[in-house]
Amino acid sequence: MLSIGDLSKRAGVKVPTIRYYEQMGLISAPERSEGNQRRYSNADLERLAFIRHGRDLGLTIDAIKELISLSQHPDRPCEGADRIARDHLSEVRNKIAQLKRLEHELERIVSHCDGHSIEDCYVIRALSDHGLCETEH
Repeated sequence: MLSIGDLSKRAGVKVPTIRYYEQMGLISAPERSEGNQRRYSNADLERLAFIRHGRDLGLTIDAIKELISLSQHPDRPCEGADRIARDHLSEVRNKIAQLKRLEHELERIVSHCDGHSIEDCYVIRALSDHGLCETEH
């Protein structure tokens, strides 16, 4: 059995985050020692690693909850898990497209700045007047 501190170190997740995951229902309330200390099992460590990896991939708490629920029924088809991953991939691709538009606009703004003082600075003017932007971002 692991203390919350040991679980935190082994999983690479801060103690308050573990408590938060417990409150959110992602991790079951742990057993308690005679001294009322939380005691976690290896299954809890595996669950926490699953959650952490999902969060590292940018999945929401709700998506992770759903994946945990799906994982408790190993004989069912995996279409629900596939849907969650596909939806998240679509969101990531949309964010990447948005970031590329931002990158392009920032490159354009910076390339237009040839002033030698703030009063001539295109960056300052562009930030003050959205109309100077080439595209919507």
